[in-house]
Order: sequence, then structure tokens, then C-alpha cells
Amino acid sequence: MTGEFELVEPEAVDTPGDEWEAIDVEDTEADRIARRRDREFSEFRKRIKDTERFKLEESVFDEATYAAIYKLVQDGHIDAFGGPISTGKEANVYTALVDDHEVAVKVYRINASDFKDMRGYLDGDPRFEGIGQDKRKVVMAWVRKEFANLKRAQKAGVRVPNPIAVERNVLVMEYIATDGDRAKRLNEVHIENPETAYEVVREYMCRLYDAGLVHGDLSEYNIVFHDGQLVVIDLGQAVTKHHPNAGDFLERDCENIADFFARQGMDVTGEDLYDYIKDDDGRTESSEDAA
Repeated sequence: MTGEFELVEPEAVDTPGDEWEAIDVEDTEADRIARRRDREFSEFRKRIKDTERFKLEESVFDEATYAAIYKLVQDGHIDAFGGPISTGKEANVYTALVDDHEVAVKVYRINASDFKDMRGYLDGDPRFEGIGQDKRKVVMAWVRKEFANLKRAQKAGVRVPNPIAVERNVLVMEYIATDGDRAKRLNEVHIENPETAYEVVREYMCRLYDAGLVHGDLSEYNIVFHDGQLVVIDLGQAVTKHHPNAGDFLERDCENIADFFARQGMDVTGEDLYDYIKDDDGRTESSEDAA
């Protein structure tokens, strides 16, 4: 693995405050299609359902999920549905083709087993006030949260999978892959220059925080290496820094990252990383001095 890493340049964005846009979790077009069940949708659903790779996926594909994929196909975000990349308690990820290149399609289960864990990240986030206890609305909110988080992180100059489209409980995004296989996680590669890698990860954590976000589950398992860049993945649980648990989540992220790089031989601590991220004025002065 190369010791050099490229940093993404951030876009010009306003400093975030409490102006987070509320996210609509009411019925989508997919719900309406599922209720209507016209002939074309019924034929599409049967074609997908009868495909060998989906015969064991009934817990993922309810009627409205078929309709969500159907709507994404209609809108040109998916041309052909592919096979599974990963399966989990909350979601399955599949490949798909659009315009002759692969994308990733993340399908969340409406009856997610970690429903209570989702609520812990949503409660207190100003974007999701008043969604109640309805499982469908919670999962839809989670998917839209991941889409919104990816967009905000991308604007802040954090290399993340490019978010493409969202419909109900289905998210389409860039497939981070190398030679047809998923990119390797940070814990799966040999890092020749851990100091440089740490600086990149630290910078991305700072950019997320300055953009008003805390990842909330950051570790070597959701940072991947791709084309000379470190890519942060799995932003579904990321919260705004106005969330009541944002400080605790940031401390945990810092401990995870510091522990990993300490095992690579670096003299770093979670406390020092946390203080660095929180000290916006100090970081600004250090950047100006370096320039």
C-alpha cells in the first residue's frame, strides 16, 4: 500500500448552524406504486423475485421495496440489478449497473433488528423531530439521513461514496471497488506510512466536525483505501454536533482511531485527537503557520 494519500478539496459551504433541513418520511412514490400494483410493476416484481439470488431475501424485499427499485429503474438510476456485496442485520448491499458502470444499492430492512439502536442516533437530531415510533418512518429517516450526511461530508471535502439517489428504504451510491472487488478496509492493508494516513483521517474528522457532523462509529473498519485515497464509509449513524450525545460519539471515534494508529507504532491518544478536533482556532492558526 502506498504511503502517499490524496486529500479531497472541500467545496465552498456556509458554516452550519441549526438550519438543518427537515427530512420528509411520509409516503414516497414507491409506496404509491406498491399500492397501485399496475401490470408493469407486477411483471417487474415477478422478474426480480424469481431471480435465483433473491430467493432467500424475503426479509429484505417487501412490496414497497420492490416498488422503490422499480422507481429507481424508471428514473434511470439502475439499469440492471446485480448480486450481493454484503449482508447485515440492518441492510443488504448489492451491485447494480447504470450506463455501463457499477453502483452500490443499499437496501434497508423495514423490520430492522437494530431498530432501537437507530432511535438512539435519530433522537435529538434536529432533522428528525417528531417521527414517532413507526418502524417504517424510522428506517426511511435513517436512509435519508445517510444520503444527507454523505452529501454534506462530500461538500466538506471528505472522500465518501458519492450519493446518487434515495427512494424509500433504498439508497444508490458509488461503488468503491478495485478490479471488480470491494475496496480494502484500513485494517486489511499494510500501511507503509501511518503518520500520513493518520493526518488524512484526522483532517477528515476535522472537516466533518466543521461541517456540523460527527461520524459516530468511526474506526479502521469503515475507512477504505481506494485509488490513492482514504474513503470514509457508513455514515448512516452520523449525527449533527447539536445532538445531545455528539460529544460522547466524538470521544469514541477518537479513541477508536487513536487505538488503531497506536498499534501501527504511533504515539497518539484519543484525548489528544479529541482536543485537536475541538480546538478550531488552534487548527486554523496551525494551518496559517504551515502556509
